[in-house]
Amino acid sequence: MASRWADTEADAAEALRKKKEKEEKKRLKLRKQQAEEAAAQAALEAEARPSKRRRLSSGDDEAAEAAPSKEKEAERNLLRFEAGGWAPCRHTSNFETLNHIEEGSYGWVSRARELSTGEVVALKKVKMDLKQDGFPTTALREIALLQRARHPNIVSLHEVLSGSSPDEVVLVMEFVEHDLKTLQEDMPEPFLASEVKTLLKQLVGAVSFLHSNAILHRDLKTSNILLSNRGHLKIADFGMARYIPPPNAPLTQLVVTLWYRAPELLLGAEDYGAEIDMWSFGCIFGELLSKSPILQGKNEVDELSLIFALCGLPSEKSWPGFYRLPNARSLKIPRDTGARAAGQIRAKFPFLTNAGAELLSSLLSLNPEHRPTAEEVVNHSYFKEAPKPKPMEMFPTFPSKAGQEKRRRRASPNAPKRGDGHGVQNVDFSSIFASRDDEETGGGFQLKMV
Repeated sequence: MASRWADTEADAAEALRKKKEKEEKKRLKLRKQQAEEAAAQAALEAEARPSKRRRLSSGDDEAAEAAPSKEKEAERNLLRFEAGGWAPCRHTSNFETLNHIEEGSYGWVSRARELSTGEVVALKKVKMDLKQDGFPTTALREIALLQRARHPNIVSLHEVLSGSSPDEVVLVMEFVEHDLKTLQEDMPEPFLASEVKTLLKQLVGAVSFLHSNAILHRDLKTSNILLSNRGHLKIADFGMARYIPPPNAPLTQLVVTLWYRAPELLLGAEDYGAEIDMWSFGCIFGELLSKSPILQGKNEVDELSLIFALCGLPSEKSWPGFYRLPNARSLKIPRDTGARAAGQIRAKFPFLTNAGAELLSSLLSLNPEHRPTAEEVVNHSYFKEAPKPKPMEMFPTFPSKAGQEKRRRRASPNAPKRGDGHGVQNVDFSSIFASRDDEETGGGFQLKMV
């Protein structure tokens, strides 16, 4: 039922008016928004379009021409540095081969001269076996590790060359005059104690650098250690080197030259670390003292016998894990070694100081866990006692076989031998004083005894 006070027509007219008013406000608001968007778009286009510069006088043209020249001059004064990048390998024709040095297990080494600069370098031609293995893994490891191992006592790799055939790859390295093995063979006497310390300190510094960068050399020996005429030592030949793997990762035991191979490798260990390099370092230490390798075994069994004779027999106390090694089960070693476990290192090197003997004995410890690290050897007291390491500037020089140098020998009289002296008999010395009468004579002087 409708109210008696309601005005139906008036209410409908009022609702219609409010609806029209509301629609008009919406239309005005939409028009305002469209105008604002158009203005913003015009402003963006005006900013993107380059502004026209008004020409006022001829002086503006001169200023406009001078501005670019100043910018170019400022650009020329900027310092620019060459950045590394990719480039094709150079050809071997850029080098002149001077002489062949030696043939190794993984390549041929020769001495050469770069034609553009005259620099003497060492070229190592990689041995290829494309039918079986393709590009050698040893060469890949050597290139990768030498690029990372930048150290004063590690030979530097300059570049890699390509030859006339696709399978000819040559490594360009710095040339160093000697290797320790050849040098010691030509020396009449071994190095002095101060010289041995100089060599060992450089060698262990390089080994410490390798181990701190998780690199195992796995073939340290005197033929792979180079020495310059300025007493600068460098480690070379990284063909067997590799990064230290995670713990318990299986590795091959067929590494390191036999005379420098650690006993755990001879016994078939497949889990090893930096201790094998420290054993090789100890063998090099003894070789520098005696001028010849100290463990010259004919085969692996003979090498083990020499090691046990020098370092003593292993026991459960000195090397608990010895009998668990694969090849140790076939060895007949008495369990109660007694006095034979002491070794003969001190007797073999009687002139070595107590600190030196302790260092050598620890390096040649049968148990790998008892060998010192390279960092511990660097700080050992042996290098701080007298005689101190000789400065490299005072190191003796030797003729280089690799450089085809020969020792210069000046003619000198021999020492007199019994029965050779005949005295001075019937010798005419008149010709020596023949022209003395024709010489001009002056006032001279006279000595008077008082």
